[in-house]
Amino acid sequence: MTSLAEILKRSVRLVPTIGLALTISSCTKSIPSGEQLGPLTPISTDANAGTWKMIVLSGPTQIPVVAPAAANDPTYLAELQSIANEQANLNDSERTAITYWGASGVLRWNEILRDMVAANDLPPEPNADGTYPAPDPNNPFSMPTYPFSNPPYAVRAYSYVAIAEYEALKVAWYYKFLYNRLQPYQNNNKIQLLMPATGLPSYPSEDAVEAGVNSTLLSKLFPTGIDEITNNVNEQQEAVLLSGRASASDWAAGFQLGQAVANIFLARANNDGMKAAAGNAAEWAQLAQNATAQGQIPWISLEIPPRPPMLPLFGQVETWILPQSGVVSVRPGPPPSTSSPQMQQELAEVKSAVENITRDQLATVYKWNDGANSVTPPGHWNAIAVPYISSARFSEVRAARTLALLNMALHDAGVTCWDTKYAYFNPRPSQLDPSIKVLVALPNFPSYISGHSDFSAAAADVLGYIFPTGAGYFNSQAQEAAMSRLYGGIHYPSDIKYGLAQGKQVADFTVNFAESDGAN
Repeated sequence: MTSLAEILKRSVRLVPTIGLALTISSCTKSIPSGEQLGPLTPISTDANAGTWKMIVLSGPTQIPVVAPAAANDPTYLAELQSIANEQANLNDSERTAITYWGASGVLRWNEILRDMVAANDLPPEPNADGTYPAPDPNNPFSMPTYPFSNPPYAVRAYSYVAIAEYEALKVAWYYKFLYNRLQPYQNNNKIQLLMPATGLPSYPSEDAVEAGVNSTLLSKLFPTGIDEITNNVNEQQEAVLLSGRASASDWAAGFQLGQAVANIFLARANNDGMKAAAGNAAEWAQLAQNATAQGQIPWISLEIPPRPPMLPLFGQVETWILPQSGVVSVRPGPPPSTSSPQMQQELAEVKSAVENITRDQLATVYKWNDGANSVTPPGHWNAIAVPYISSARFSEVRAARTLALLNMALHDAGVTCWDTKYAYFNPRPSQLDPSIKVLVALPNFPSYISGHSDFSAAAADVLGYIFPTGAGYFNSQAQEAAMSRLYGGIHYPSDIKYGLAQGKQVADFTVNFAESDGAN
């Protein structure tokens, strides 16, 4: 009798991989303590998801998926028998992995991505001569390793993965209900279902789609993490097949679909403007000269030695929903002049906030710090969204929709925020008044407007639309995140006010899209 492992290996050879060897190995994962997600039984199959509006793809048939073999095909019957045989000898680590991935692959991969962002969110150390080396995507293991997943890099990564996963799952739903292949446990009464019932056809496997998207994109976004990515793909594959939810051919079709969609997104990423976002010394100098010409004190890096500004041309990176012309149109007016009475008043407010901070306010500062080695502010909002998605018992495609809407709003807010920051090149409070003692690390980019405020207002707007009963909580968290930057001494009141306003304005474009995407 052909073993399950042999069938898995045979099925994987049908799927071209990007440097990832998808062989099956024994599971060793223990469920992490940081995010306990229970088994998720969706309340709806969302059978019409194949008709929901696309964001990047032209439609589900852009990615062809051939019909599966018949239920009585000998090769398919062998796949089913092997699952039945292997289920009779499950070990504890395999059962743990089945439980882990049965809590939603969409949410698990989001958790993995946030961990990878945090692990790579470290700015490079300076050279002996006071210059700073740049991570090299063509040599990612050299020092400093690639990437430095700062907030702009991170928000772009979150958005690419979430949107690609959503697009791919909509395609999968189209073919699932076109072909209507039963899940293995429904085609062979010797197979048990060891993951929550979804009520879905099994071909192509939604879990495999998620693995195909994430393995392809994450291996490019975080190339030093390929071993971790490979292990997670292997584990998800083995867990899903052993659970009775999908067969080897279901997995192969889904994985290939996920890779195909991810490659379309990689082509977009190659030309979205990110490669030029760091700018060069002449462009950095021009930004300062522009501010000086307008009679303003330009921002300078307060790090020692001075560090180049963080991705000053990220404001030119391609947006998702907000029209590219809209980036400038949502840019607020200028901040208070650095020589104005209003600036002096705002400086005094910052200093007073720091010197008179309460214990609760200090806790808020630390809660929303999201600095080096963190998931960044966009990742913080992904973490806020996950338990709401899980509690709502969304199908995988609807869970992916939620993360896609959230992260494309966050991304577009990040682009517009960086456009504003470098249009005005406004100094931080402690640059104008060195007596202000900041309570968190000082970000290495201009002050106006506040990124925390912008990101948080965008996230609260989208999540409040999807989960109306939580809107009050999301808005309170956005206000708290914004004010944490005043308490920490790194932002003026104007930064916060106009950051919140811009974030909501940008997110409204995403909400307008969601209102007519066919998923309501």
